Amino acid sequence: MSKYLLEIGVEELPYKFIPSAIKQLKESFGKFLENNHIEYSDINVLATPRRLAVIIDGLADSQPDSEKVFKGPIKKIAYDENGNLTKAGEGFAKKNEINPSDLYVEDDYVFAKIFTKGKDTKSILTENISNIILKLQGSHFMRWSCHDEKFSRPIRWIVSVYNNEELPVQILDIKSSRFSRGHRSYTQSVEIKNIDDYKDKLRKAYVIVDQNERQAKIVELAKEESAKIGATTRISDDLLEEVTYICEWPVAVVCNFDEEFLTIPDEVTITVMESHQRYFALFKDGKLTNKFITIANYIGDDFSNIQAGNLRVIKARLDDAVFFVKNDTKKPLEDYVENLKGMTFQKGMGSVYDKTQRLIKLAKSINEEVNNGQDSETVIRTAYLCKADLATNLVFEFTELQGYIGSDYAKLNGEAQGVVEGIKEHYFPLNADSELAKSIEGQIVGIADKIDTICAVFASGKKPTGSSDPLGVRRAALGIIKTVIENKLNLNISNLIKSALELLPVQVDCQKDVEEFFVQRLVIFLADNYKKDVLESCLNNNPLSNLSDYMARVNAIAKLDNPMMIENANRIIRILKDASIDNIDESLFVDDAEKKLYECMKEVNFTNDYDNYIKQLIGLNAQIDNFFEKVLVMDKDEKIKNNRIGLLTALKKDYDRIADFSKLH
Repeated sequence: MSKYLLEIGVEELPYKFIPSAIKQLKESFGKFLENNHIEYSDINVLATPRRLAVIIDGLADSQPDSEKVFKGPIKKIAYDENGNLTKAGEGFAKKNEINPSDLYVEDDYVFAKIFTKGKDTKSILTENISNIILKLQGSHFMRWSCHDEKFSRPIRWIVSVYNNEELPVQILDIKSSRFSRGHRSYTQSVEIKNIDDYKDKLRKAYVIVDQNERQAKIVELAKEESAKIGATTRISDDLLEEVTYICEWPVAVVCNFDEEFLTIPDEVTITVMESHQRYFALFKDGKLTNKFITIANYIGDDFSNIQAGNLRVIKARLDDAVFFVKNDTKKPLEDYVENLKGMTFQKGMGSVYDKTQRLIKLAKSINEEVNNGQDSETVIRTAYLCKADLATNLVFEFTELQGYIGSDYAKLNGEAQGVVEGIKEHYFPLNADSELAKSIEGQIVGIADKIDTICAVFASGKKPTGSSDPLGVRRAALGIIKTVIENKLNLNISNLIKSALELLPVQVDCQKDVEEFFVQRLVIFLADNYKKDVLESCLNNNPLSNLSDYMARVNAIAKLDNPMMIENANRIIRILKDASIDNIDESLFVDDAEKKLYECMKEVNFTNDYDNYIKQLIGLNAQIDNFFEKVLVMDKDEKIKNNRIGLLTALKKDYDRIADFSKLH
């Protein structure tokens, strides 16, 4: 088995494109090899800002030989009475490019057996590499030189090595060689004589080509440098990924800024460092320090210029922040609410001020339902102030700080702690993995905010598609679902959707669409932990009316291990089909089997404990089995038949209380 290395050298790639390129290259090469019936054991894609490399292990040197049999016309049509080929026979031979003498007859039909020798892998790669690479997709692709084809950034060199020998390929006007390039500051070319030495060769040229190794190195360096000054660092996954894909040779450099900037809110300073400058903030005893780590793509040990340059940059940004904070805090947060009248929420749905008024009404209603009206003053105050910081200078400059700045300003103004927390938390969760709101104010106002946004998007006719998610409504729906489930809130989401739609300035009947959207998100959210058929079976009783009840039913059905009970439920469903009779007349019972079943059914009692309820239903198994063995439901006597259908209808309702068993596999 063989090994192949392809390296595409480019100008610095946008970091957001690189993870996508890694995935696309792995998938496209895998599909290409499989479609061409070329065996391989592994495809490894490595990437830095200046290169995309594919290493294929266990590669077969050629396609397997193949033999195909084609069925032709019937013998008497392919040959005349003298045994000579007719026009039809000659046409069949010509079509399949075989000698007429190689045709043979079997079961009175003419057949052609065609042997094809597999092409060698080298030639297949040479013919297709350019097409595979130029099919990569991404945003902001560009043309350069005289080329019509687009790519993320101009291609500068290509390395193509098959079993340690150069395999010539060409992409646009760039021909391959076995010479790569190291770090941009490293002037010597790097000859790849042995694929197994590829990583080491580049490492000596100050390039860590394996992104996983590079990422681990960054974490290691950051921890080492922070430990030297007795500090710790917090590195988010997003920031770590970005830094990994903007450097080839990471070096950790500790820098600092003036301590006077620690007087502004921590969230501002951290955002400037992480989101704007890609720095790692440093903490001591849980408190932010005036030191940070920057990861430089650098060869050398003199960091003075790096430190001075980063200090200039962060000082300018923090000076702006200080200016904005001083100006914003000249008046209380509530004074900014009036300014929301000049900010459009979305076309046709009023201003952000109008949205705030809707949030107050929704929050008050939700609070009555889930909190028995307690904390109503702080909940309503949170709803009133939650969007006020959107009108501040600081949030206008640092939009990702919405909520955090409002919370800080509310604290400065002496607002209640619940309001302070609620303003910040009503945006939670910020993503699929982030924390949920802990305060009841944050939970209630967050739900109100998200349901208003979702309903406004659907009423505007902009519901999400596979490629678009206007205003992040998928995340918003998931946020509501997680908040309700995790905090066991007794909230009827269907009624909430109805209320939110009625409050919108444009009345559109889209409640069913919104509910279906929520149910889809609910199933997707829970699919990692439960079987899909279990989740779908429990959708029979509107899950949005009580998510806690839905989860209780899902958990009970997920543990169910009684095939007889499931079969009994499905047998009843099959017999009834669409038939349904609500009346049961005990005087019409003829057989003891139906009398005993009915008596046992009357003992079934639901007490909000689905595990116990299922045990009761399982207890009916023997009587149901006896009923079907002794009793013919479709009796000739119409009254007896209908009475038995009524008995099964009542029994079906008992099963339906927990799930639609026809959907369980």
